[in-house]
Amino acid sequence: MKLFTGLILCSLVLGVHSQWLSFLGEAYEGAKDMWRAYSDMREANYKGADKYFHARGNYDAAQRGPGGVWAAKVISDARENIQRLTDPLGQGREDSRADQFANEWGRSGKDPNHFRPAGLPDKY
Repeated sequence: MKLFTGLILCSLVLGVHSQWLSFLGEAYEGAKDMWRAYSDMREANYKGADKYFHARGNYDAAQRGPGGVWAAKVISDARENIQRLTDPLGQGREDSRADQFANEWGRSGKDPNHFRPAGLPDKY
């Protein structure tokens, strides 16, 4: 009976451990997706494309699973909060709301191409 109880306990601990490792892996890969979208946005330097890159980064990260969704939300919220702190007059509030809308759009699994501007190179 003690052996059976020990096996059950070990399998529970290993199961939870495995789930955490999976979550962390998803979060790491999701963070890389967010960085890739940011890098592409900077490289493209295309007027009116920022919402597309916001949506795409969040979409790609969310496709990784719950860890990716978590990473995308944390990174997106941190970016917008930092932007608010550096904009004490609130001049970028409307843009920040639009960015958050695009972030949530992508995280929810909706097509980021909804925000894709005409003429953006196919590379992106």
